[in-house]
Amino acid sequence: MEHTYQYSWMIPFIPLPVPILLGVGLLLFPTATKNLRRMWAFLSIFLLSIVMIFSVYLSIQQITRSSIHQNLWSWTLNNEFSFEFGYFIDPLTSIMSILITTVGILVLIYSDNYMSHDQGYLRFFAYMSFFNTSMLGLVTSSNLIQVYIFWELVGMCSYLLIGFWFTRPIAANACQKAFVTNRVGDFGLLLGILGLYWITGSFEFQDLFEIFNNLIFNNEGNPLFVTLCAFLLFVGPVAKSAQFPLHVWLPDAMEGPTPISALIHAATMVAAGIFLVARLLPLYIVIPYIMDIISLIGIITVFLGAILALAQKDIKRGLAYSTMSQLGYMMLALGMGSYRAALFHLVTHAYSKALLFLGSGSIIHSMEAIVGYSPDKNQNMVLMGGLTKHVPITKTTFLLGTLSLCGIPPLACFWSKDEILNDSWLYSKIFAIIACSTAGLTAFYMFRIYLLTFEGHLNIHFQNYSGKKSSSFYSISLWGKKEEKKINRNFRLVPLLTMNNKERVSLLCKKAYQISSNVRNRTFLTITNFGVNTTTFSYPHESDNTILFPMLVLVLFTLFVGAIGIPFRIDFDILSKLLTPSINLLHKNSNNIVDWYEFLKNATFSVSIAFFGIFIAYCLYKPFYSSLLNFKLLNSFEKWGSKRILWEKVINFIYDWSYNRAYIDSFYRISLTENIRGLAELTHFFDRRIIDIITNGVGITSFVLGEGIKYVGGSRISSYLFLYLFYVLIFILILFFFILNIEYF
Repeated sequence: MEHTYQYSWMIPFIPLPVPILLGVGLLLFPTATKNLRRMWAFLSIFLLSIVMIFSVYLSIQQITRSSIHQNLWSWTLNNEFSFEFGYFIDPLTSIMSILITTVGILVLIYSDNYMSHDQGYLRFFAYMSFFNTSMLGLVTSSNLIQVYIFWELVGMCSYLLIGFWFTRPIAANACQKAFVTNRVGDFGLLLGILGLYWITGSFEFQDLFEIFNNLIFNNEGNPLFVTLCAFLLFVGPVAKSAQFPLHVWLPDAMEGPTPISALIHAATMVAAGIFLVARLLPLYIVIPYIMDIISLIGIITVFLGAILALAQKDIKRGLAYSTMSQLGYMMLALGMGSYRAALFHLVTHAYSKALLFLGSGSIIHSMEAIVGYSPDKNQNMVLMGGLTKHVPITKTTFLLGTLSLCGIPPLACFWSKDEILNDSWLYSKIFAIIACSTAGLTAFYMFRIYLLTFEGHLNIHFQNYSGKKSSSFYSISLWGKKEEKKINRNFRLVPLLTMNNKERVSLLCKKAYQISSNVRNRTFLTITNFGVNTTTFSYPHESDNTILFPMLVLVLFTLFVGAIGIPFRIDFDILSKLLTPSINLLHKNSNNIVDWYEFLKNATFSVSIAFFGIFIAYCLYKPFYSSLLNFKLLNSFEKWGSKRILWEKVINFIYDWSYNRAYIDSFYRISLTENIRGLAELTHFFDRRIIDIITNGVGITSFVLGEGIKYVGGSRISSYLFLYLFYVLIFILILFFFILNIEYF
């Protein structure tokens, strides 16, 4: 056992050779390194698999022995300051290591095909390996200084990956927004770490918790300062886990490649904030005000994220706001002291959300067959629909992930979310009502995404490209090159080979640009004003096996990972056994047997809310039901009269408010960005028009006086003596009158 723990320090460093060797290879042997690029993907997956096996073995040891292990080495040591670095292995570390490695391996396998056409393929895998290294280093850190170092490395990697296609201005702006927003939280975290060291004199977690708890129980120290330090520590996770009000970077982070979105939203960046709050929960739990703030921020984020997801057109941004809402559930659980429920939902949500993001990447690849690489089009759900017959496996996996996130049993997220909802009723009735209502909203917007994407007919031909003149649109390739494509508007297409003889397709351009391998070709008869031509059209098709395999594995996790927390009997509750040391540290009793009657009653209520949200989504977005509903509503509106106008205004207001992100980004732009820019311009004006004028005026005055004085002298000593005596006389007279005035008064 101890022999195994001695090598735990290797966990974060095992994937590190890949980015180092890639950097050296691209610098010294660029041609050979690029020719062996598939080897680097295999090496990344292999090394991360070693970490996964090691993490699983440590978790088994945690379950059987329920122990905590820490190993430290001295870094700096003197009479006034001592700092040690090391590693800390406990149940939380084991869970996070397994989560990071399993999701990371599947994302790397997926990325090998998804990024195969990209010129930045090697750079992508270098960033990904360093990202995994940084996150593993974060979860194994034994003190706050190490946490902060790896915390910043995680932020740096996310900056590089979000802006991976940096030649696109929107991607460059997105990574800058993520970087600046997280700097706000990281500055607060740094102040909190320094303040906590001032109070306790230690950075080590175990010493820190013991000293801090003794200070609180003995009423030592300034309570206001102690609370402020604890709050500043929480500011870092608020930004990193996209909690209100520092959530604005998360939807813009979707400008990076889809595998990055899956990794960030499942197991790395946003999970880092939840991890840190869970790690510091023994410190927060003795300060009731901080626990109330954590739960309040969590419930606001839960509801706001769900509302903002209602009207999004971009499939990845809809999933991003879903992540924000689910992270709010985890933060709410931590604020309520439900340590087990928060970590349980972190695990189940990670696998379900990774499945959904990888599924969205397969969908985006399919849409590229029609519109080329254009995020405004191939990620727009309004232009989708009818993809079921083209991508049946992707559709099935996406549906299972959607059902899991909606909280439908027996899928994974049902067990964890239901536990959070049950605990919320014991904590606050108001919070419980908001959390349960949000569960219905989650089911609604998730099935809205599913129905808009897969049901009905392909809506790309409903775009309004009216006009007689040929115009152009620009498509930016995956590595940033801009390509101009002409659209001839005066034609229509008749399919020669279709799925059925009755199908009729309307398209926009003569040529179809095949970007990925998951497309197939059809032949069309092009009828134009100048005659009849034959045209080939690429239509959506299922993804390759290397893209489908990770999705199918994640389906298994989505189906069965909830079993680790199902409390049939305490002997079979793997999650409680795994978390036993941490739960004991938080003074929680892990031997409570579940009241099954109460559990079934609460589960029936939460599932009913989810099914109600699904039903509303079907009524509004399922083609047949939505047409029927619209017909009935129109008939009803005719009888309503003035109420119809009021109802339309309410609906439009909610839609605009949701689509425009609750105008929070606009508020930040006006109140912060524009004001800071105005202050900078004012400072620039003051510097140039006042400071520069004074400085230049002194120089010019000195130059003019010097030039004038040099002509006064005549190279005669008598003239110099006369001037000297004249100046001395004037000085004496001034001094004499000054003395007289003083004596007079």
